[in-house]
Amino acid sequence: MLKPQVSSTRQICPLDGIWNFAVHKEPDLEDDKLWTQTISSQLQVPVPSSYNDIFVDAKIRDHVGWVVYQRDAIVPHTWSLERYCLRFDAATHVARVYVNEHFVLAHSGGYTPFECDITDIVKPGQRFRLTVAVSNELTWESIPPGKIEVMANGDRKQTYYHDFFNYAGLARSVYLYSKPQISIQDIFITTNFQENTGLVDYVIETSHPLEGADVRVRLIDENEQCVYDGRGQKSRAVIGNVRLWQPGGAYLYQLRAELISSSDPNTVIDSYELPIGIRTVEVVGNRFLINGNPFYFTGFGKHEDSLIRGKGHDNATMIHDFHLMDWIGANSFRTAHYPYAEEVYEFADRHGIVVIDETAAVGINLGIIAGVFGFKAPPTFSAESANEKTQHTHLQAIRELVSRDKNHPSVVMWCIANEIASAEAGAREYMEPLVKLTRELDPTRPVCFTNMAFSKVDKEVVTDLFDVLCLNRYYGWYSQMGDLDAAEQILEKELRGWQEAHDKPIIIAEYGADAHAGLHSVLDVAWSEDYQSRFLAMYHRVFDRVDNIVGEHVWNFADFHCTSSMTRVDGNKKGIFTRERRPKAAAQVLRRRWKEDGIAARKATLTNETGMGV
Repeated sequence: MLKPQVSSTRQICPLDGIWNFAVHKEPDLEDDKLWTQTISSQLQVPVPSSYNDIFVDAKIRDHVGWVVYQRDAIVPHTWSLERYCLRFDAATHVARVYVNEHFVLAHSGGYTPFECDITDIVKPGQRFRLTVAVSNELTWESIPPGKIEVMANGDRKQTYYHDFFNYAGLARSVYLYSKPQISIQDIFITTNFQENTGLVDYVIETSHPLEGADVRVRLIDENEQCVYDGRGQKSRAVIGNVRLWQPGGAYLYQLRAELISSSDPNTVIDSYELPIGIRTVEVVGNRFLINGNPFYFTGFGKHEDSLIRGKGHDNATMIHDFHLMDWIGANSFRTAHYPYAEEVYEFADRHGIVVIDETAAVGINLGIIAGVFGFKAPPTFSAESANEKTQHTHLQAIRELVSRDKNHPSVVMWCIANEIASAEAGAREYMEPLVKLTRELDPTRPVCFTNMAFSKVDKEVVTDLFDVLCLNRYYGWYSQMGDLDAAEQILEKELRGWQEAHDKPIIIAEYGADAHAGLHSVLDVAWSEDYQSRFLAMYHRVFDRVDNIVGEHVWNFADFHCTSSMTRVDGNKKGIFTRERRPKAAAQVLRRRWKEDGIAARKATLTNETGMGV
């Protein structure tokens, strides 16, 4: 799915801003048909943002069910010869869209875009009422999953199995855009290189079969020089003296695709421009290679999470976060635990930051909550829990993830699930079709999932399906708390076990300890900044002794909001930065290792073993 853009043939009308807002009190959206009414401006919300923390009202923050957004919009009168569509970058988690009183679209999945053509519903120059109903409900038919209980007083309570707040609403941009009657529908790019020659294979899909039109494709370098000029919907561009997209050294060509009239080559029917980076990604033995060179991941699991706006996308926060990652020496991050706003990937493309791209499949593991509270877990894979409907939703989430992000050079691997119950009966039957689909959709990138500590090397049943082992481990925190010597021995023993059983690259996709900013101790006192620092240093010693380790992603970049409990007071405090983006003491531990000289020895080891530079 191509992101709408302004070009010589396309226009955009942003619909971000202040929308009227209402909480739908009944579970059934059909009860009062709010889309047929004008919603009062008594309550208003900004778009994009999550609605939960905007109001000083616990009933709205904790509401379970539908909310309704509404505003007026106008189709520009100049679009009389165009097709025009409504585009939603995301709606968490289910959306129903109405134009005036017409239902036009439903979408499930809270972190990927959707759109609808309204050309035949609204005339150019006409004002219309746009109503969007959004539900935050999570069930075993959604990704992530959850369940809803009706309490004795009639209130509905949402339970979910992931450790971050269930922010909801229109957290990303909404806009109206135009495109020609016959248009470029999608672009598929794969890249390679041989010595100094770049190879770009492209496929241009159009909305209709081309009759009386041709496709022209040019590649423009960063000096605005055309390095390729070709015709046809499918071909290979060959580029001499190619500049590669590199981690930390991004170089982007612009692919300019045009539909040209066959009778008049000066008439452009449609045009679309796509930044592309020429690079390769592969797994060879126990190494992860970018452009044929071993790559060592340093960075974080992150969240789209900030004060007041929740998961609402904000460019200022995004750019500040990237600069903090650069300051600390991070070269990569994982989009835990859902696809992020596309602006994040565009920025990573432009600045050479490596991304592991993840679906919203977090919480498909009933053993985690049971383990924390000490009761016997029901089976994760059953007719009452993760079942065929869950899998169907999961498959669609993968399709939408790959469709949106397939052309981003920063994306080097697909992560199709986080901490799934990979040691339980039914796990392989659930996961195997997901892996198969991911490889069919994109055979150019490795595929992974993150393994949690309950799924031991001698118990789990799915790791052989994947290219890279991503392990989430917390020895010294959830177990062996305060005894880092014991934690170090257990961690190293387990990592060597994984290395022996599966000679594949290993990324420690999560490791970390909560720290309350300002708490200090000379002893190993949990929740102190000092303990968090020593915890990380211990893990790093182990990583440097285990050959197959090719990356370390600390959990988490910043403190984030989650449901309060006995273990989560005012959020998850595993951040290296506070929620306000102030560094804790551990930030200096990481900066010394990543930015200065601590990780250099590890990179040198990779180079010596493979004979290739980093």
